[in-house]
Amino acid sequence: MKTIKSFLTIVLIAFTTISFATPPKADKVDPEEVRAVMQKVADWQIFHFQDHFSNWKRVHPPLHWTNGALYVGMIKWAKMSGDDKYYNWMKNIGEDEGWELDDRLYHADDHTVGQMYIDLYRKYKADGDTAASRMIEPTKEQFDFIMLHPSQSKLNWRTPNHQDRWNWCDALFMSPPVWAKLYKETGDKKYLDFLMKEYKATTDFLFDESESLYFRDENYFNEKDNGTKIFWGRGNGWVFAGLANILTELDPKTDEYKYFLGIYKKMAAKLIKIQTPEGHWAMSLLGAEFYPTPETSGSSFFTFGLAWGINNGVLDKETYLEPVTRGWNAMAGHVSEEGYIGYVQPIGAAPGSAWKDKTEVYGTGAFLSAGSEIYKLFGGK
Repeated sequence: MKTIKSFLTIVLIAFTTISFATPPKADKVDPEEVRAVMQKVADWQIFHFQDHFSNWKRVHPPLHWTNGALYVGMIKWAKMSGDDKYYNWMKNIGEDEGWELDDRLYHADDHTVGQMYIDLYRKYKADGDTAASRMIEPTKEQFDFIMLHPSQSKLNWRTPNHQDRWNWCDALFMSPPVWAKLYKETGDKKYLDFLMKEYKATTDFLFDESESLYFRDENYFNEKDNGTKIFWGRGNGWVFAGLANILTELDPKTDEYKYFLGIYKKMAAKLIKIQTPEGHWAMSLLGAEFYPTPETSGSSFFTFGLAWGINNGVLDKETYLEPVTRGWNAMAGHVSEEGYIGYVQPIGAAPGSAWKDKTEVYGTGAFLSAGSEIYKLFGGK
């Protein structure tokens, strides 16, 4: 497959050796070390793109949501790497797949790869590719169809076709940024209007105002874990990173931007209160004492979102810099000498387990997203 062959020059790294770098000091981040560890993680992941991960029995297809989350981070790394080989790798995937989204018409997970397509469209259009529109036309056509034939399903779990709408919090990372990007690229407000309608419906349904966190889905409204409400770490990481990616696409003067910023700031204030002393966030956000094992995918997304806020002037640096620094140093400390990010919770929907020697592609995407903002925050050029 040409997406793999283009990287056969990368040095083969044995996945079986488990050794991890020493975390840097908590009060210091060297941007060149950030760049170096990002490149190591990106190169390892591309070389191992067709490997099996965690508890998943089959290789993830290129358009699977797990890889969609990887591409979101890989695009951010490609922008700062100065090396077009990363763009070329993703472009080859798009060409191989005919620039189509995954199979399910309405399901948010199957929209995730659209974020990569639009970012590639921007890059190659700017480079003078006169046929760059091919990269986004299938996504536009599908989203236009969805708007003309909106799902009539309810947000309640176990109702017919319930995941045709965003009734689980992970969905807020997967699909909404695609709608925001299409709005920015086309200037057509219909995409923004649909985004606002559906996002508000999901937030009204899943957001706990008293805790400033999202339930994963309706199943957790009345559930407790060791006496605490269950707010899944990675699930809220999906939401928080998605908010930053949506806000990036919107005009700060608009009401829509202010709506998303309001949710973002509530979550940010909560997150620094519940961060562990080690720098990560627990798999059950309010139950750190019961989930002491690090989890790097959600924690990387939180680190990304908080660093983004400082870089964009919406979070106070004096308040948030120390938590962000601790978060990044904790994440970098879980990168193996070989280049994979460990302690990534396997595919799931609730707090669970993670292991030092287990990784996943979405964990890589989250880590690269975090690094892209940390690099800027600490003066990287």
